[in-house]
Amino acid sequence: MTTYIIRRTLILPFTLFGLTILIFGMISLLPLGVRAALYTPDIPKKPGDLERIIATYGLDDPIHLQYGRWMGKLLRGDLGFSQTGKESVAKVIFDHLPATAELALWAIVPIVFIGINLGVIAALRHNQPIDHVLRIFSIFGTSLPAFMAGLLLLMFFAVYLGWLPTGGRLTPEFQRVVDNPAWFKATGMYTVDSLLNGRLDVFVDALKHILMPVVALSYISWAILMRITRSSMLETLRQDYVNTARSKGLTEAEVIRKHARPNAMLPVTTVAGAQLIGLLGGAPITETVFHWPGIGKRFVDAAANLDVVTVLGFMMFTGTVLVVGNLLIDLLYAWMDPRVRFN
Repeated sequence: MTTYIIRRTLILPFTLFGLTILIFGMISLLPLGVRAALYTPDIPKKPGDLERIIATYGLDDPIHLQYGRWMGKLLRGDLGFSQTGKESVAKVIFDHLPATAELALWAIVPIVFIGINLGVIAALRHNQPIDHVLRIFSIFGTSLPAFMAGLLLLMFFAVYLGWLPTGGRLTPEFQRVVDNPAWFKATGMYTVDSLLNGRLDVFVDALKHILMPVVALSYISWAILMRITRSSMLETLRQDYVNTARSKGLTEAEVIRKHARPNAMLPVTTVAGAQLIGLLGGAPITETVFHWPGIGKRFVDAAANLDVVTVLGFMMFTGTVLVVGNLLIDLLYAWMDPRVRFN
């Protein structure tokens, strides 16, 4: 296992290097005035300002020198200046990451537990009425656009019934409590920090705000994970070692718990991990529909305002999360299946 970890970890720097080449290649295609925002928040206004910025930061130097200078800034956490946020791109990401992380962590729980359990039930009741119902459920879920799911939830629970707020993370009353300097901001996730501060009322309000985005975000993923779990479970149940376990006198529950389900979870782990990584990178559509101030919504705002530097900074961040996350998934997969690390 140690050899496998070392081998996989050594690939990581080369993958990240390729990612930086790709992002810097995109930056190199930008006009000089836009590229200047990577180095200074000052927008050229007077004649000669742009030339001075180009000369100061060497934007007309050979490409390898520009790449080395940009990498130096990147290693210091400097992704440029966000014209829409009027602050550094790194700070924009840092400020909005807790909202996205909170949404992702709440969403991954129903995605994994409901999706996997429904898939197992459908496989064990193959071609029975409950299997057909769950298959229809999964088809409907995978076919429903994310924005449509969000709008339907808003119309029914927020507008028609009035049970839940239409968007945001907190009502203004509780937002003032959270913004107070006396508030202990441990994680930036309101549902967590409210419990640490002993404010159950803030927790309930934050829970009401996050409920619909979580359902809208996780429903489609439930359906995808359920279909994969069902297919994997059906294939596993047909394997010889499962029939051998039955022939040894094990009960059906023991066969499923000890032999079928653990092996069926191998491909499911990869998909579930990839979904979590995708959620941490932001969910632009869901965050926009529910006015959730996460990374995804800020990405949409930057793109709508043609803030290219911010968009590329977000791409660098999400690309890094994806690369590192895939490495962790590979290591988890190897831990679960010894055949992988011995190949």
